This record gives sequence, C-alpha cells and structure tokens, in this order.
Amino acid sequence: MSHPQQPPQQPGWGGPQQPYGQQPPFPPQPPKKSGRGKVVGFGCLGCAGVLVVIGIIAAVASSGSDSTKSTSSASKSETSSADTHRSSGRSAGKKQGTEKKLVVFKAWGTAPSGTLGPLDITYGSDTDSRKGTWKNGRFETTLPFNEDALYYSLTAQLQGSGDIHCSVTVAGNTKKGHASGGYNICNAQLSSGLFGDWK
Repeated sequence: MSHPQQPPQQPGWGGPQQPYGQQPPFPPQPPKKSGRGKVVGFGCLGCAGVLVVIGIIAAVASSGSDSTKSTSSASKSETSSADTHRSSGRSAGKKQGTEKKLVVFKAWGTAPSGTLGPLDITYGSDTDSRKGTWKNGRFETTLPFNEDALYYSLTAQLQGSGDIHCSVTVAGNTKKGHASGGYNICNAQLSSGLFGDWK
C-alpha cells in the first residue's frame, strides 16, 4: 500500500529536522549592487574639483598680471624719474663744464689817468701773463681754463688817484680785491687747491 507524497517542508518550526551533524542551508545572499552610482558620484565630484582648481589658477594668473602691470608701471616711473635726474645732471655738468672752460677777469671803478697813463692792468696765470686795457671805467676779459695752472690773478694799479674793484672767477669761484688812492694796487687771485678746488 503506497503512502501519499507530502510536499517538502521548509526547515524550521513544525518542519522536518535536519539530521544531526548537518548544517542548515544558508539563505541566498542578496545580489550585489552595481558600483555605477558611486563612479558617477565620484565623477561629478571630480568635475567640480577640476572647476575649482581652474578657478583658483585663473584668479592667481589675473592677480599676477595685475602685479606685473603695477610693477612695470612702477619701473617705468622709476626709469622716467631716473632719466629726468640724469638729464638734469647732464645739464648741470654741461653748465659746470662751461664755467670751467673760461676764466673771467674784471675791474671797475674810477681810475683817472696819471703821468704814466691810464690804469695799469695785468692778468693771467702762473704761465701766461697779459696786459689789459682800461676803457670807460671798466675792464673785462676771459681766458681758456687750463687745469695745469697753479693760479689765476688780476692786478690793477692806480696812477695817482682813484677807487677801483677787481675780481677773478674760476670754476664758479670768485675772488675780489679793492684799491683806493695813490698808486695802490687792486689784487684778486684764485689758486688751485690740493684737490683742484679753486680758492
């Protein structure tokens, strides 16, 4: 006599027990999730990071160009001020050089002619002595400047009466003299100093 077949039952309460020593079957594992979402998420974060880095680089580049512009403008202003200083220095040097090229001799005042004639004037340097001519109460002349000269001088001697002044100018420095009455002599002299400074 055959027994009717019973449907298999799940292990657990009320179902058939597993024989001793056998492990119950484990429930099936849930399927693994795809990592596609993570990749997409990281990709978006990566794009955002790249944009941030590009923005920072652009900001630094623009500030660098601004600082370069300000530096170049500052250097231009410094260059223009230096050029101005040089040009003014050159003009001052030219002026000083022009003054150094000529030595100026002067005499002025009242000097009536005496028995020996008009005022007796001698001028020049230690190596070059010349005679001057008094005209209408004044005498003025120049000589080329010689750096090797030890001194430049002017002497003007009265001829019995009068009152005169005299001067010598070398490299912007002037020495003056005065004489009055009789046969007195007006004397002005500048000497080259140890360092070429005329005194």
